[in-house]
Parts: sequence; structure tokens; C-alpha cells
Amino acid sequence: MTDSGCGCGGTECVKNYGWRVTFAAMAINLALGILYTWSVISKEMPADWGWNNTDKSWPYAIACLVFALVMVPAGRMQDKYGPRIVATLGGLLVGLGMILASQASNIFAYGQSHGLFQGLAVPIRSITLWGYLIGFGLLAGAGIGFGYASATPPAVKWFSAKKTGLIAGIVVAGFGVSPVYASPMMTKLIKTFGHSQAVLMVGIAFLVIVMLLAQLLKAPASPLRFDSPAKPGTTPAAPKQDVNYTPSEMLKTSQFYLLWFMYFCGAGAGLMIIAKLATIAKEQIGFTNGFFLVAMMAIGNGAGRIIAGMVSDKIGRKATLALFFCLQAVMMLLMTQAKTDTWLAATPMLVIISMMLGANYGANLSLFPAITKDFYGLKNFGMNYGFVFTSWGVGGFVLSLLLVGKIRDVYGNYIYAYYIALALLVLSAFLTMLVKAPAKKTVA
Repeated sequence: MTDSGCGCGGTECVKNYGWRVTFAAMAINLALGILYTWSVISKEMPADWGWNNTDKSWPYAIACLVFALVMVPAGRMQDKYGPRIVATLGGLLVGLGMILASQASNIFAYGQSHGLFQGLAVPIRSITLWGYLIGFGLLAGAGIGFGYASATPPAVKWFSAKKTGLIAGIVVAGFGVSPVYASPMMTKLIKTFGHSQAVLMVGIAFLVIVMLLAQLLKAPASPLRFDSPAKPGTTPAAPKQDVNYTPSEMLKTSQFYLLWFMYFCGAGAGLMIIAKLATIAKEQIGFTNGFFLVAMMAIGNGAGRIIAGMVSDKIGRKATLALFFCLQAVMMLLMTQAKTDTWLAATPMLVIISMMLGANYGANLSLFPAITKDFYGLKNFGMNYGFVFTSWGVGGFVLSLLLVGKIRDVYGNYIYAYYIALALLVLSAFLTMLVKAPAKKTVA
């Protein structure tokens, strides 16, 4: 079978939907990547809401954590019921979550005007914060998890193992590059219509878009074979037997825990910058056009996913992981020195650093699903990668909330957060040398 057009799986000729599914999945991620615009959304929070830096970290941190935890049941549902149903549910939840968050200030105003808070000291900070925790953090975070879990598995199943890294990179690139359009769009909408109205408009739009795109997702009815045709006059080689780990079997391997920790470090280091880039640029460097750097980071994020996937198909996943971990450690070191009136504060350098931070982070999002598929097979890929992906959410929660939010409020800067992330990245680069594929299961 070839990677496009018509090919044969077994004795029956089937139509290959590989590229249609790949680009539909990428487009879904392009919408779900609204998560990465939180640095713009939080930066533009109305001053009269009274949110501090820790408050502004909570909805994003909760969304990352819920996103990752939902990937486990979502992956199981995707394996069992197919990607369309699960992605449709994801679009519905993302839209409803954004709509609910957008109405938080209106709920407060309604309560005030109708005496619902009479005798209670209920500040607008509490109502709006809880609105975003539930709407953006819980509902939208869960929706992103359902949508994201349904994107990569059906796409990679249409292609041979030689293209796993490339296809995974293309699909997840949509999520990474989304701030290129979403950040300036959100900034413009907020300035034109106000904060709450902008979030409402985006919620309605993405609800419709994701649910429509979900209908284009389709996985092969049965595993496809990509064996080279036998030469005339020779006996065809016996078909290869796939070795697939169940989630419980995967959790018994030491490789899973090494992968989980490395993903925690690599993803967390990137997410803590993504969550605060616009604010960091303004407070630490004096650069006021933070949305521009968010867009540059997004370009690097999307490109890094595709490049890392392609490189890993050539030189191996472990070597590629080590390379990107080391590059990200260098970027963290540069961030400790980036201050107003230094050479690192020049706009060209800020663009380069932002793009590199995005690319190094984005590499994780194509390399770890590819490694999971390589190590544990395709049959249970959705749920297996869901377990691996929980590290992404925990990393984002811990580093973006506890490190960036708390350290900024306590010490007045982000320097210690950079150093901690640097140490974790160096450790992860070392751990790549210890990761080996699990022993192959005996197939009856």
C-alpha cells in the first residue's frame, strides 16, 4: 500500500483518507490552540476585576491540568468509538466554557442589581475568577483534551511508520501555530468590543468550527499494511505481527515513567513562558508589543513540531529529544540575562529567542506521541498517549502556577523560575541516554 491514493489492506482495496484526516485534524488543533493566547487574555483583564499575578495563572494552569487528565478517558473513547464523536464533544465543551467565562462579569452585575449578594462581601474578583476557573479552566480545558485526543491517532494510522514523526508533527503544528492569528485577533476583539464580548465571540465561533471539522475525521476500519510488494517469482514475506501494549502493560514498564518525567520537564518549561510571555516582555524587558512576540513564538512552536518530527524520522527520537532539551536550556539561560537596555532586549534578539523557545517546546508535542507509538504500538495509542500526556498538564500546572505565578509575586521577577527550568531540562537531556524501547511482547 502507498501513503496516498488507493492501497490494499489485506485482500481488500480501500480508499486512503490520510491527507484529508491529517489536515482536518491540524485545523481542529488550530482552533483548540486558543489555550496559548492566555497571555494576551490575562494581560488585558479589566483592572477593576482586581486580579493579581497568581489569579491570572490559575485558569491557565487548571486548563492545562484538566486538558492532560481528560486525555486518558478521551483517548479510550477515541480508540473505542472513533474520533468524530469525541472531537465533536470537544468542540462543544470548548465553546460552552468560553461562553460561560465571558459571562462572569455579567453574572456579577446581575447579582448586584438584583440584590443576590445582599449582606455578603462578594467582590467582582471572586465571581470573575470562578467564572474563568470553571469556564476556561474546567470546561474549555476538558474540551481541548477531547479534541486533541481525537486528532493525532486517526491521522498516523493512515501512514507507514516511516512518516509517523512527520504526520504527528503536521497535526500538532496547528495547535502550536494558532496564536499567530489568535493573539492579534483576540487583542483586536478586546480593544474593539471589550473583554467579555471578545471571549463570547471566540467561544461561539470555535464551537461551530470544531464541531464541523470533527465530521471529517476517520480512522481505517482495520490496520493497514505498508509491506513492499513481493518481486515476481519470489514468495511474499509473511506479514509482520503488530505488537501492541495495553495501558496496564505500558504502566508496568520503566520506560513510561522516564518518558513521563522528561515530558513534564520539557513541556512545563515551555508552558510557563507561553502563559506569561506578553507580561514578561513588558515587565522584565520593557517591550510593550507582547502579542507580537506571542505570534513569533507560535510560528516557532508550529515549525518546531514539524521539523522535530522530520528530524526524528531520520536520526532517531532520542537524539532529537536530547538536542531540543539542550537548546531550550540555553534559551532559559538567555532569559535570565534579558533585561532592558541589554543586547538581548533588541527586537531582533527577542524575536529569535521567542521563536526558539516555541520551537524547542513544540518539539515535545511531536516527539512524545511518536515515541509512544514506536514503543507501545497503534492499537491502544489513544489511551496510551493519554497517560503519557498527563505529564504535559502536570508540568504546565506546576511550572506556570507554582514557579511563574508564585515566584513573581514573592520575588518580583521570574529569574528563579528560569534557573529551575534550566536544571530540569539539563537533567532530561541526560535521561534520554537511559531510555530504551521496552522488550517486545511475545505474539501468539
